[in-house]
Amino acid sequence: MLDKKQILSLKVSLGSYSSFVSEIIRLSLQKTSSYVCIANVHMLIEAQNNPSFRILIDNANITCPDGMPIAKSFKYLHNHEQDRVDGMSLLPTLLAEASIKKLSVFFYGGSEFMLERTQELVLKNYPYLSIAGMISPPFRDLNEVETEDIINQINASNANLVFVVLGCPKQETWMASMFGKIHACMIGIGGALPVFVGIQKRAPQWMQKNSLEWLHRLSQEPKRLFKRYLFTNSQFVFILIKKVIFNKIKSNGFIK
Repeated sequence: MLDKKQILSLKVSLGSYSSFVSEIIRLSLQKTSSYVCIANVHMLIEAQNNPSFRILIDNANITCPDGMPIAKSFKYLHNHEQDRVDGMSLLPTLLAEASIKKLSVFFYGGSEFMLERTQELVLKNYPYLSIAGMISPPFRDLNEVETEDIINQINASNANLVFVVLGCPKQETWMASMFGKIHACMIGIGGALPVFVGIQKRAPQWMQKNSLEWLHRLSQEPKRLFKRYLFTNSQFVFILIKKVIFNKIKSNGFIK
């Protein structure tokens, strides 16, 4: 089990990239109900502004430091060098590991077109990987009967690993509500699947390394992401600077 550190509003897991992969695979092999959140700045600010959302993230078995700002915050707040564990890298890594370990995977969320593309690419790149099933749910709240049917479908598929593609905060809320009901490891991959199937392009390496991947995403979806990034990024920087200053003052003995 991976330890967690407080990164502003969230408890985020720490460890090497490979240790995150190993722990997710371990949970998948056990087939006990569990869920993994992939935390970026957007999720952290959602948790900052919504205590109930913060609780369900903190209750996750694993919370990955997805964005470079989150990974770098370990250094600023805890003097710890932390690997970035981003969803766009984690998805193909887990598919490859699942293929080797003979685990079956299930995809929940996304459009029919996206899931069709996913199936094509998985069969092409991971021919020995078992796809237990795929569901593209309607873009609305499901009733109790529909929800129960989905739970039964996923459990009957005997899937080890469920990739949840509903976007933040919907996918995290859904996974928390399914904890104890779906007998598999669930992981919210959000925007990683559109990149995986080629609907969107990932930022070049130099932008990833310099915490500018958000800018690349903004250039692809300006109308949807402009307001989010304007408020969440600026709020994150403000909260982080305030916390770093507070910690320095406290360490110098001015605050007890």
